[in-house]
Amino acid sequence: MTIRIGNAPCSWGIEFASDPSYPAWREVLRQNAEAGYKGIELGPVGYMPEDPSELGDALSEFDLELIGGVVFRPYHDVAAWDDVLDGTLRTCKALSAHGAKHLVLIDSISPRRAPTAGRASEAEQMDKAEWIAYHDRIAETAKIGVDHGLTVGIHAHAGGFMDFEPELDRLLSEVDESILKICFDTGHHSYAGFDPVAFMKRNMSRISYMHFKDIDPVVKADVVAKRTDFYTACGQGIFCNLGQGDVDFASVRQVLIDNNFEGWCTVEQDCDPSMPGTPMEDAKANREYLQSIGF
Repeated sequence: MTIRIGNAPCSWGIEFASDPSYPAWREVLRQNAEAGYKGIELGPVGYMPEDPSELGDALSEFDLELIGGVVFRPYHDVAAWDDVLDGTLRTCKALSAHGAKHLVLIDSISPRRAPTAGRASEAEQMDKAEWIAYHDRIAETAKIGVDHGLTVGIHAHAGGFMDFEPELDRLLSEVDESILKICFDTGHHSYAGFDPVAFMKRNMSRISYMHFKDIDPVVKADVVAKRTDFYTACGQGIFCNLGQGDVDFASVRQVLIDNNFEGWCTVEQDCDPSMPGTPMEDAKANREYLQSIGF
């Protein structure tokens, strides 16, 4: 079994292509390497250079491998289809240029679902026609990724229409495994109110890629009760350092070992950079924690 540990720009607070408060992309690469990681995700397309030579030179300089990239776009919004396609094609092109393997699809936060993040029994559901169109958009972008030689994984995310375990199960039953696998995020599964380890045990044959994220149970209870929006919850520290929350990472590791999982597991600690401490300190602490339990 060979498991490699990477990190992602979201651990430095990078959620969109640009923001004046963001650290420079080269600084993120430097800190990621210094914290002990050998791989990094692309982040939102447009944050890192789309010129392959510029990014390739920097990856080599910091001895980093590009792992994959995320299309975090509003799949739930038919009017945003051009935006979804743009993000998909540009991300696929960037990943292919650097030999990265993983394309991750995430339905971004919807105003219709944001208030019920973590509250599955109250969440609005799509009607039949809306679901079919939604399903088809996800399948079409997955095929684009496969056509670029990438392994495509669906990723559940708080506040979107692919959030809760029954929705994930439904989509997976409707889209062929040859097109769509799972990028499994331990933290978002806990945020949604479900057991990450139990889901992994049932679905390891389809999990192609892992995102490691932990959840502070006290903050989770507060933000669910108050219907706090996702980004405010990030600012309150719902995604704590690994090993300090309610995700059982020792059991996560055991499930991976038992199923001979090979490949990348990427730390994703969505954060507000203005909070106390620094992303660099958290990145180091998370790497040290994973090493302490055998990763």
